[in-house]
Amino acid sequence: MARSWFQPTPDSLWNRFQGKPRLRAASMFHLVWTVYVFGDLVFAEKLNPHWWLATLIAFPAFLGLYALSYIRPLRQASWFAVAVALLAYALMGINASGGGCLVIYACAMMGFEGSPKRSYLGMAGIIGGFALVGTYIYSWPLSILATLSFIAISVGSINIIYRVNAQRDAELKLSHDEVRRLAAMAERERIGRDLHDLLGHTLSLITLKLELSRRLIDRDTDAARREMEEAEAVARHALAEVRSAVTGIRATGLAAELASARLLLNASMVHFDYVSELPQLPERLEAGLALVLREAVTNIHRHARASFAEARVDVTGGVLTLCVADNGSGGVSEEGNGICGMRERVRALGGTLAFESERGKGTRVRIAVPLTAADRRLAPTTEPDNLGLEPRPTS
Repeated sequence: MARSWFQPTPDSLWNRFQGKPRLRAASMFHLVWTVYVFGDLVFAEKLNPHWWLATLIAFPAFLGLYALSYIRPLRQASWFAVAVALLAYALMGINASGGGCLVIYACAMMGFEGSPKRSYLGMAGIIGGFALVGTYIYSWPLSILATLSFIAISVGSINIIYRVNAQRDAELKLSHDEVRRLAAMAERERIGRDLHDLLGHTLSLITLKLELSRRLIDRDTDAARREMEEAEAVARHALAEVRSAVTGIRATGLAAELASARLLLNASMVHFDYVSELPQLPERLEAGLALVLREAVTNIHRHARASFAEARVDVTGGVLTLCVADNGSGGVSEEGNGICGMRERVRALGGTLAFESERGKGTRVRIAVPLTAADRRLAPTTEPDNLGLEPRPTS
């Protein structure tokens, strides 16, 4: 039974860090601050006669509670935080620096789980108990109590903020995955409908003509030949229609990427505007443009500090253009790995990338890809769209 208590449970914080070695290492690195448990050896003029006994009992007990808060079910973390707080209150009168240090750890552990409101209420209870014990039992100076309380609240708040941001990132990732899944499902349904509409009647017609030609071949060879020629013509026409339909299969890839970009930027409080009615794009350009758009939007999310962004796809004069602009801080003088990767992808498509980032006037990325004769038959010409460096502000 005792051994099972020190095995990580499926719903433990340690198990949530599975596949994240940096987070596991950070959870152990945070124990470096326990050096302050032994701070009285440096700062105190005289040690309490029971200092060593109390410290050698309290310190291993704290390490056990700290470990349990990571490996036991996460819903129990607040109880281990309360236990550490009680241990800190008992230690304060014998080991002052150790007691204050454990109060900070108790508040940090209180931020491991629960809603922010509940976590802050728990920290308030720990700090309140610390203030009462320090004032009325141990007669600690108010300045020390206030300083340690501020540090404890700050450390606990960092844990709460980190946890809330991680949860939002996970929800955002799920939203992106759901958008892509729904886009893929809609595409499969569209392909099924198109193939049924294109091939259902055509194959039935071909079957009837072939049956008729089989019946006529012994009585009227010329009529049988005409029926077979018509069946061949119908089959060739159906093949051309299927190829045309398949050419547009990837067109929703860019549409899905735009929808995913809106989710990402809206979560960052950036209004994203884009053309919902996309022109039919050549198949060879679809995947490359989607990846370039993803990188551009990621750069806006991470670095731009913008409130508005927009994307436009146009086909004008035999040239396909993709423009992405934002009204962020701009001032990017050096092209990082992201821009270099985008430039390489565009170069592979036979196009060019123009990157402009004037300080205080946002950033603009414009991709231009000349269309071949085969591409022009697929991509209709649209009116040019003036996508400037200073997008219109949100209303």
